[in-house]
Amino acid sequence: MSLPPAFLAALELTLPGGGVRRDAAALDACAADALGQGARADAVVVPGSTAEIAAVARLCTAHRVPLVVRGAGTGYTGGAVPTHGGIVLSMERFTRILEIDEVNLLAVVEPHVITGDLQRAVEGVGLFYPPDPASLDTCSIGGNVAEGAGGPRAFKYGTTKRYVLALEAVLPTGEVIHTGSKAVKNVVGYDLTQLLVGSEGTLAIVTRITLRLVPKPLAQTTLAACFASTRDAVDAVSGLVARRAVPASIELVDGPSLRAVETLLGRAVAPAGAHAMLIIECDGSASAAAEELVGVQEACRDAGALDLVVAGSEAEREDVWRVRRQISLALRATGLFKINHDVVVPRGRVPELIECAGELARRFRLRVASFGHAGDGNIHVNLLVPPGDVAALARAREAERALFERVVALEGSISGEHGIGFAKAPHLGIELAPAEIALMQRVKAAFDPAGILNPGKIFPLAAAPASGERE
Repeated sequence: MSLPPAFLAALELTLPGGGVRRDAAALDACAADALGQGARADAVVVPGSTAEIAAVARLCTAHRVPLVVRGAGTGYTGGAVPTHGGIVLSMERFTRILEIDEVNLLAVVEPHVITGDLQRAVEGVGLFYPPDPASLDTCSIGGNVAEGAGGPRAFKYGTTKRYVLALEAVLPTGEVIHTGSKAVKNVVGYDLTQLLVGSEGTLAIVTRITLRLVPKPLAQTTLAACFASTRDAVDAVSGLVARRAVPASIELVDGPSLRAVETLLGRAVAPAGAHAMLIIECDGSASAAAEELVGVQEACRDAGALDLVVAGSEAEREDVWRVRRQISLALRATGLFKINHDVVVPRGRVPELIECAGELARRFRLRVASFGHAGDGNIHVNLLVPPGDVAALARAREAERALFERVVALEGSISGEHGIGFAKAPHLGIELAPAEIALMQRVKAAFDPAGILNPGKIFPLAAAPASGERE
């Protein structure tokens, strides 16, 4: 769109000294996230205070200019990418950890604090912030809040939403609101805090976040178990859950993902004959972690594990986790176009989801790689397509819809932690009834009557870019 001259003049007055960027490099930097698709904004603004954000929001509402908030840009569904031009509001200056309260077990942070930096800061005083998305060293807390991010430790500790106690946020009309409190109990009025968590930047601009912390576990024990088949690995997960074990993490890596990592690293990461791996981490007191590990090993052996390796040092633990954290990069390094969907089903139905992935590969003649959080049923199903193969891409589009329909039939959800953005917006109706979508749209209108905040996200719009992912 073409920005009105009066709007641009007011914007320059609001953010003097380089706070408004219109050069090609700045526009290109904000034109895509990890999805690899999107469009340019007409300008990027870099405010330094809540008051400046409020002023920008008021201007955008008054002139009906689309406003998209951007953090680290590591999202996988296009949530921080413009679809209708307008303004990208970068949170890059909001990088402070404002408070770590050891008595009340909480932290107060600005939204562009990197998740891994916060984890290291609180662990330095014996506390623990559990949510750990794979991109923890590059993603921001604000983005985690916007998407409702999870990670491997969600099985035991839950996702980001469990840890958000309070928010400061700016409405599209410029009002500054404060939701929740530092207290762990708060039932005054509607829970606006949890409404904003996972709203993908469509309702308000979060400027300050109060997070709940827990004591740091005294011990961590990490195990890599390899299996002849993905089904054997899934059976091991069922077995350890039946033993009432609650590890901090249960990560599944299938055969295609293992082979891709081995190619990337140039070495074997699993023994010959292995076509699946589980990475399981137990934590707590030293005795509790050790006792739980025994049950985990029994479950893996009962399921036919080919190999069990317990990390004996922090370096060995990091080497085990490197396999998991390199998967996306490894699949991208194959040169194939990767359509990644973070579907989730009830834990007991993971075997059916894995069978579905195999059926999709056969039915649509595609390569499919699956990995993810087996403990909470959140599996990343990746449809791999040769670049430029129009027929294979068309089959993949059919396969993704078939996947979503099957997941919902299994009483699951089409997105577990990556949000909807524009990538999954065309499929929203698979999971939600028209009345539910209409109710959400009324909530959106209550927060954003002019419809300027992150348009083209969550709800299907013809102008939104096609789905797909290139990590």
